[in-house]
Amino acid sequence: MLEVQQLGVNYRGLRGLDSVTFQIQPGQLVGVIGPNGAGKSTMFKAMLGLIPHDRGLVQYCTCPLHQQLERVAYVPQRSQIDWDFPISVWNVVLMACTRQLGWLRRPGRKAKAQVQQALERVDLLPLRDRRISDLSGGQQQRVFLARALAQQADLFFFDEPFTGVDTTTESIMLNVFQELRQTGKILLVSSHEWGRSLNQLDRLLLLNQRLIADGKPTQVMTPENLHQAYGATLQIPWHEDGDGNLFC
Repeated sequence: MLEVQQLGVNYRGLRGLDSVTFQIQPGQLVGVIGPNGAGKSTMFKAMLGLIPHDRGLVQYCTCPLHQQLERVAYVPQRSQIDWDFPISVWNVVLMACTRQLGWLRRPGRKAKAQVQQALERVDLLPLRDRRISDLSGGQQQRVFLARALAQQADLFFFDEPFTGVDTTTESIMLNVFQELRQTGKILLVSSHEWGRSLNQLDRLLLLNQRLIADGKPTQVMTPENLHQAYGATLQIPWHEDGDGNLFC
């Protein structure tokens, strides 16, 4: 189980995250939603020990998560990646195995098989020798999804993965997320806007510096909760069909 208790982050006297608490069981796909600047990226980075937090704890299997980062695959926002770096699709994904093997060991047959399988799952194996700078935005995002898969992690953190991607990439990503969920992995996926993918989530965390709501999407996406997160002027675009699914 992944457990977050009273997590708080302070930036030079300004509260970036305020006493966030939740638990996630294996096999859950959890969305983290909120407006820009709500603290979604801050929460991910604080949970992983990439930025300091001034209160609270984050544990996985009763041990601090930052001491188990080999069990974590983290895909940051696109804006944090140097897409002009001269590296091929294959080598980007292979870096996941290098982390497991150590920098002084050459990847063997097993590592190469992991990379090939990951690229096949995101439909990019034919582009294995392309530079990432030559790919479309959706293809680039799939490269880093393949890298996360090649890590064979237990926990997956995806920060704004649907931003600027095509429908093919979105469909591939959602299918992979469901596959990982079914094998008992824990997935956290942040976004500031959602479409019908909300209906594929087990839970939704609505965040704006503090945790406003936690539950099934239909429980979280209420006018009252959304007004708290986004402001009183927000127009609510969501409706619910006879099967309990949300749609615009």
